[in-house]
Amino acid sequence: MALPIDDFELAWRSLRDSDDATGWRSISIATIGPCALRAGLSFPDKNEALLVSFAASAVPASEKLPDGQGFTVSNSEHDGDGVTWLALTRSAHGSVELFAAMVADVAHAMDTEAGADEKRLLRIFLGRIRAWQEFMRKGAQSLSAESEIGLVGELTLLRMIIDSGVPPAAAIESWVGPFDGVRDFELGTGSIEVKATLSAAGFPAKIGSLEQLDDSVRQPLFLAGARLRQTESGLRLPEFVAEMRDVAAGEAEAVRLLSERLIAAGYFNAHADRYIRRFALADTRIVEVKEGFPRLTLGSVPLGVTKATYEIDLDKAAGPSIPAADALKKLGAI
Repeated sequence: MALPIDDFELAWRSLRDSDDATGWRSISIATIGPCALRAGLSFPDKNEALLVSFAASAVPASEKLPDGQGFTVSNSEHDGDGVTWLALTRSAHGSVELFAAMVADVAHAMDTEAGADEKRLLRIFLGRIRAWQEFMRKGAQSLSAESEIGLVGELTLLRMIIDSGVPPAAAIESWVGPFDGVRDFELGTGSIEVKATLSAAGFPAKIGSLEQLDDSVRQPLFLAGARLRQTESGLRLPEFVAEMRDVAAGEAEAVRLLSERLIAAGYFNAHADRYIRRFALADTRIVEVKEGFPRLTLGSVPLGVTKATYEIDLDKAAGPSIPAADALKKLGAI
């Protein structure tokens, strides 16, 4: 079932003509499984909203609803028949165009799994919104040149993890970097941090915090380097994304997780034409971070130092480079 954004925008325009209204006014748009979707406006502010119905029992009282830059999520009302409505509402300062894109994406994500039960549809609804929350927190703009390279590196390692035998959904779920994870992947008992570079001489890797290379909580910890080169025969970022979507295709959970993480990482389909550089993988280096590895952690810096960013040369780091499969076995992921 198609859920064109035009239906929402037409409803919002129609509702905006209401006079002397308070509270909510809404128009039915679609039904997805057991959930009803309505386009709504909150009065007197007249802020656009997507309202979705769920059985009250499907929404845990302890559920922390997302609240991002440009939108809010709230319990708008409870019906007497045990139904609660969750409202995704544009904030007064939020972009109308971006909010409309968000509503269309959230509705499409739910529609893709229309046969799921209410608890899963709630998970899809909130998961997609949390991805947009992270996207907007990062500025809601196309990726910087550095972030573009970083995302190519993370997608490259994600593909290596899957090719080494980790099921797609499990591999994609382990990709926590887009949600501001300390490290990019949490697999088995440990983690993998990914760094990508275009440098042909040396392998500069920027370390963003004292926690990033600290293995005191999760072990083992690996640092994976992806050396890229620009070439006419390489792939653009949207092509790396398309390849990964092909890998996830056919497995609904993998598709959902990948879509959420791409949005959270700052990748927005509407920006695809802005990524014109083409990259090819020149080589990879995966090194275990342990004693002798050049790093700064909370336990190794002088008392009083609480934050630091620094750069290392991965080519000069101690320890041999190992195959991805060997690292995954040591992590207990395969």
